[in-house]
Amino acid sequence: MVTEITEGVQVSVITEYQPEYSSPVQLHYVFTYKIRIENRSEFTVQLLRRHWFIYDANGSLREVEGEGVVGQQPVLEPGDSHEYVSGCNLKTGIGKMRGTYLMERVVDGKQFDAKVPEFTMVVPYRLN
Repeated sequence: MVTEITEGVQVSVITEYQPEYSSPVQLHYVFTYKIRIENRSEFTVQLLRRHWFIYDANGSLREVEGEGVVGQQPVLEPGDSHEYVSGCNLKTGIGKMRGTYLMERVVDGKQFDAKVPEFTMVVPYRLN
């Protein structure tokens, strides 16, 4: 698990390879990632947008932006957390992602980018 804290918002990530949905012969590797967002600040915050950078080991880069996460824009009171699972397709058995969540403090509308720590996605047999 990798973790990063920005202005009291902690983002943690765990990844898992999905062999049943992958086809290495066709250069199709599927990974899921579980993200936990914890509000460790004293302010209520809302997640508005996401911005991802997805890297394949072949040097390709994809950039993804959009509203919320998996169709939600969660509001987190101090001490609250939000978890979700999403996925990523790669053309290689090794890759990485990093990004940010645009957060807004409810009390005054101040916006900031909470960093999503860089995390790797590796097919388990590549580690041997």
